[in-house]
Amino acid sequence: MSKNELVEFIAEDSGLTKADAARALDAMIKGITKGLKEEGKVALVGFGTYSTRIRKAREGKNPLTGKNISIPEKTVVSFKAGSKLKDAVN
Repeated sequence: MSKNELVEFIAEDSGLTKADAARALDAMIKGITKGLKEEGKVALVGFGTYSTRIRKAREGKNPLTGKNISIPEKTVVSFKAGSKLKDAVN
């Protein structure tokens, strides 16, 4: 499902206009981003938990040249699905 399709679904399901649904979705994404930056975790009960973790620096290989390269440490986002989401998908 694309973002536009999600906005259309939100608009139809909630009775909002597409513009209002798009603003609501953008605000939710902005809120999740802010929560991850400031606290490192956002929990949506029943849906799932977004969290950040550090991926350690490591050595890798450039697939084109075969040369070894150094991959720096970075913060990545992970998502663990909640029980209600797991049940709905299965």
